Amino acid sequence: MIKHIVMWTLADATEAPRFKTILDTCKGIVPGMREFEVAVRAEGLEASHDVALYSVFDDMASLQAYIVHPRHQEVVATLPARASRSVFDYAV
Repeated sequence: MIKHIVMWTLADATEAPRFKTILDTCKGIVPGMREFEVAVRAEGLEASHDVALYSVFDDMASLQAYIVHPRHQEVVATLPARASRSVFDYAV
């Protein structure tokens, strides 16, 4: 199983809810995607990023299918401007 975590700091933090709405359209787009959760920074809680994605895939092939999937590629191209992106993938 592969866990795929991505965190973004946005150029305009007020775009976080829209960013989440767009990214949520990728949920379930490939076989082998077990979990897919997008979260937005909550007021009053510590966070160094504006949006985070937590997803779980059966294997590396499932994650790769997600990365190259046309819907994912379309979403990446239309997301609001990002100032930074951090990724952490690991096997369990």
